[in-house]
Amino acid sequence: MPPIHVNLSKNASIPSVHGGALWADDVNYRLFLFGGEFYDSNPITSSMMSYDIWNDQWDDFGPPSEGIQRVSYGASNCVMERGEGYYYGGYLSNASVPDWTGDPQATSDLIRYQMDDQSWTKLAGPDKIRRAEGVMTFIPASDAGMLIYFGGVQDRDDNGTMVPQPMEQIFLYDIISNEWHIQQATGTIPEYRRRFCAGAVWSKDRSSYNIYLNAGLGFGGDGYDDVYILSLPSFQWIKTYPLDRNGTGEYPSHSLSCNVVNDGSQMLTIGGSFPENDDTCDYEQVWGVHNIDLGNQVKDNFQKTWSEYVPALFGYNVPQYVTKVIGGTKDGGATHTKPSDGFVDHDIGILLATKAEFPNRTRADDGRSDPAMAKAGKKSGSSLSHGAIIGIAVGGAIVLLAIIVCLWLFIRKHKRKSEPEFVPPTTPFVQTLPPPPDIRQTEQCVPPRSWDDSREGLNHSRNWRSTPETLAPSEVYHYGYRVAELGN
Repeated sequence: MPPIHVNLSKNASIPSVHGGALWADDVNYRLFLFGGEFYDSNPITSSMMSYDIWNDQWDDFGPPSEGIQRVSYGASNCVMERGEGYYYGGYLSNASVPDWTGDPQATSDLIRYQMDDQSWTKLAGPDKIRRAEGVMTFIPASDAGMLIYFGGVQDRDDNGTMVPQPMEQIFLYDIISNEWHIQQATGTIPEYRRRFCAGAVWSKDRSSYNIYLNAGLGFGGDGYDDVYILSLPSFQWIKTYPLDRNGTGEYPSHSLSCNVVNDGSQMLTIGGSFPENDDTCDYEQVWGVHNIDLGNQVKDNFQKTWSEYVPALFGYNVPQYVTKVIGGTKDGGATHTKPSDGFVDHDIGILLATKAEFPNRTRADDGRSDPAMAKAGKKSGSSLSHGAIIGIAVGGAIVLLAIIVCLWLFIRKHKRKSEPEFVPPTTPFVQTLPPPPDIRQTEQCVPPRSWDDSREGLNHSRNWRSTPETLAPSEVYHYGYRVAELGN
């Protein structure tokens, strides 16, 4: 597995947080940290933190615009093609907002941060229902891309009682029109869950977008050790792991991250909590880093899902267990291009059939430069062109994103912020659904076994992992820390 680097600049005055968002800017070589809860102290700042990849330092960009508060455990995604970070829902609490009083409260807002001009906008969600602990992924559909949200919890009655958000209810946000849409999914629908992770990939012709889901915390029990795929535009849920039993695997986890790498060939799942045993994970030598073979291309993978990370493997192939459901081949050509009962809104089919194109972004004139360029210029006879060096730096930035865990640092730097603009959706969306069961958030862990442990002939171990012992990271923050549930 790739090594985990947690030894970058940090001093004792800089707090660590959990449940925040880390957005990447691969043009200006920055990471942006928004939101999150403070570990062992009350919130001491509301500032947006930015990590300067070139100079290994953190800058304080100041607080968001007035009316935009620090949130935690919402759904986040970064659209690097547009230089934008998005955050939907999440909790406001005394662990995330300075001077907050009262109980934690979920939100219904969609927040957008534009990296190029450092501006904030508060956008409307799909409705007024407060949500948290779901996921949001980006796909290059429609004219300027779309965000896909599902899962987590919702406060349907606006009274602080969090109930499951149905996993078959899929929200789609069209970026260019600022409109929300909804579509019901079918197939093998995952159990209610929260604090899981997901990553999106697509076929070469974009005839299908496949969102891979892993793990998560349930509502009672220890959670899930499984993998599902939500395939669009057919809106079919497909279970891919484990297939040798009913239910979930034997290593449930939650609060992890999913990181698609190498042009969609693989997805690294990093960190998280393993409730069955807080002191260890399923294989300590890899320090909580696992790899999903998204296209079933690695010969020795485990149950067509888990594998060693293969640095030289690039590109996504639609696996056979997906094409069996949606048609087509590994390169695309899906034949099932609409839900089994048709689209609720005809516009959804049009948006998903449109391929987004993005203009090249321009690097900010902020006085910074790539130190690698300066060093390369001093070397005589260097065979690397300017473009090649930039390509190497971009690749390094992407790898850094996939493997850095808990880098919550800052150095003070004043930036002027504009007032937020609240933008309602062009077409309000209201959908009435039957209420899910009233299940409150709970910390109780009573692991139900949905398979017979005495079955013979089943290899429950993920034996694809390396046998040599891997050295521990040089610094690990709160390893094995179990995040407390907010509703208690």
